[in-house]
Amino acid sequence: MASENTASLLQPQESVPKRKMSGGGTTGPLLYAVSAAVLGMLQFGFNTGVINAPREFIENFIKKNNDVNSGTVFGVIVSIFAIGGMIGCPLASWVADKRGRKFALLANAAFGVIGAVFMGFSKVASSLTMLIIGRFLIGINCGFATTASPTYVSEIAPVRLRGAFGTVNQLAVAIGLVGGQILGIDSVLGSDNGWPWLLGLAIVPSAAQCVMIPFAPESPRYLLLVQRDEEQARRVLTNIRGTSEIDEEVKDMHDEYHAEQQEEKFTILDLIRIESLRAPLIIGIVMHLSQQLGGINAVLYYSSTIFINTGLSERDARLASIGVGSMLLLMALVSIPLIDRLGRRTLQLTGLGGMAVFSVLMTIAFFTYENNATMSVFAVLFTLFYVGFFGVGPSSIPWMILSELFGQGARSAAVSIGALINWFANFIVGLTFIPLSELLGNYVFLPYTVLLILFFAFTYLKLPETKNKTIEAVTALFKK
Repeated sequence: MASENTASLLQPQESVPKRKMSGGGTTGPLLYAVSAAVLGMLQFGFNTGVINAPREFIENFIKKNNDVNSGTVFGVIVSIFAIGGMIGCPLASWVADKRGRKFALLANAAFGVIGAVFMGFSKVASSLTMLIIGRFLIGINCGFATTASPTYVSEIAPVRLRGAFGTVNQLAVAIGLVGGQILGIDSVLGSDNGWPWLLGLAIVPSAAQCVMIPFAPESPRYLLLVQRDEEQARRVLTNIRGTSEIDEEVKDMHDEYHAEQQEEKFTILDLIRIESLRAPLIIGIVMHLSQQLGGINAVLYYSSTIFINTGLSERDARLASIGVGSMLLLMALVSIPLIDRLGRRTLQLTGLGGMAVFSVLMTIAFFTYENNATMSVFAVLFTLFYVGFFGVGPSSIPWMILSELFGQGARSAAVSIGALINWFANFIVGLTFIPLSELLGNYVFLPYTVLLILFFAFTYLKLPETKNKTIEAVTALFKK
């Protein structure tokens, strides 16, 4: 799961003189703006989970109109979403910097409407091409949102509430995932006639954003530091803070801007060339690979297929898939207070270790389910625990860790590389799981098990704990 891009929400603070935290509390205008923005993250979760249940009906549609291998084409439909995400991520950064955060969110919402229309009308038009293009466009929309939404939310939230508001992005992804899985059950839209409506419902969050974003404020940080319009920035801050006492927050923005200007800037090539930057970059890349190549998106994209293969009926398999999204939603809530209490390294190791154990137990259950309803149930439970351990650490820590391993001058380039690697690995898993399943049968999760063990060992040997450490302390570790 390109699970949500929380890096910009969880960036550590540079060493600056401590002062009283600025900013007010929650206000109506602030909640409205955050709600409008995180609809993009809900869209991301929805389109990750929604493709799972209707596989059978989409493959029937593929066979009806095309002389191709339906399983392979379905894998392309699933994975091309990630190719779109690889394009959307860097595009969001460029548009948001050139035209503003608000414009970026609005333009992306309009783009999402187009993608949803292509998917929703693909069956009526008897066009497989429309379905593939629609998934690609909605992938761009979701990749764009994973950058634009967290950036906007982090810039309008009060400093003391930034972490809390940042978790709203994670919750929106989980809610969208569960929503897509619920709508995909037989009695709702999980049918031969319902699946185009199911995919086309992606129009709802994007259309809602098209209505809401024009009435949301521009990021005050963007107004002040990019457009250099302090008067308008103050006006926006006064509105979303519900107070005119904003001088300290404006001063904080100016101080942060001047600190950024004094930082040496590094390019992507610098990260590869300079040893003290290359080491943390490799760690960050491996963390992102561990999130995807541990097999989580094989479960998110294909859980109904996995559960059917363990002996469940199609109806029960779709109902069990709802548990996958619900487990991620639950762990998003549970892991929030644990990240700062137990530390990044501990949670990452716990998550990877738990996933490795339960991937082995899943494989055992796959071999013993025949004529054994109890093992079918255990196969589902083991899968849910596997997803739960993913939620403990690997779901969020890879997005966070790169921002904590680099100073301001190198952080942007490092986070961009991490996002690109993450979406590419997402694409690989989505494209290869069906052929891998046909090749390995019940052993299909063993390659992921091997990779999880390797990722665990690498994390144990190489990942430093960054909890409660300044950037200077962390970067010094790699200069020795």
